[in-house]
Amino acid sequence: MDDFRKRTLGRTGLKVGRLGVAASYGAPAQAFEEAFEKGCNYFYMGSGRHRGNMHQAIRNIIKKGQRDKLVIAIQTYARNGMLMEPFFKRTLKKLGIDYADVMILGWHNKQPWPKLVDRAVSMKERGLFRFFGMSGHNRKLFPELNATNVFDVFQIRYNAAHRGAEKETFPYLNEKNQPGIISYTATRWGHLLNDKKMPEGEKAPSSSDCYRFAMTNGSVDVCLCGPKTVSEMRDALPALDLGPLNGDEMARMKKIGDHVHRTAKGFF
Repeated sequence: MDDFRKRTLGRTGLKVGRLGVAASYGAPAQAFEEAFEKGCNYFYMGSGRHRGNMHQAIRNIIKKGQRDKLVIAIQTYARNGMLMEPFFKRTLKKLGIDYADVMILGWHNKQPWPKLVDRAVSMKERGLFRFFGMSGHNRKLFPELNATNVFDVFQIRYNAAHRGAEKETFPYLNEKNQPGIISYTATRWGHLLNDKKMPEGEKAPSSSDCYRFAMTNGSVDVCLCGPKTVSEMRDALPALDLGPLNGDEMARMKKIGDHVHRTAKGFF
């Protein structure tokens, strides 16, 4: 069960809890600090006006002398390197840290602009962050980028309704020198938790089961959780104790996922 609680994040060597936490959905600092106490040390900051709550949690954790136990990931949607660096530095300053563990180029579905990558590499060389990542929805792009040896971490959409990475991505990244893999949208933007979107006769799974689905896949190092409240954070944490889905649980999640993918609208 230990490998369901912690993992090495690919070739980075960073020790991470299997359940990561995302800042953008409104949970207060308390939620993130409780998660950290349970071993969730991958703190991801994407876009959104709620990031200040995670900023506070990180500052509180650092005040306790535990910076070395945190893995702080900062995502940027900048398409211009001249803008990317000052915004990134501003976030570091708000957190009271000199460097992030991971910087992620957000939402790239084709090769990032070379000058943007060059600026990011320069920032890494100057110690602003330790490892370089990218997120996107083009699953076939990740193996191509991995071959360049520029990126250390990939953030990939993966859930019971969107399982394409099992065929198009994961098999091509399963190497000795493999990158770290972060999965996101485990609940498919809440659709997998909605009783109204279930197959006839099925109740919606719990959020923890959605996270367990992603973490049961051995290619996934960290599954992101985006709580809105302390209660939602607490609902997610049992995933760590319950461990991998068994055969019947996995079959049920895939049945539900297939139905949601076929019938739910609003997201590709």
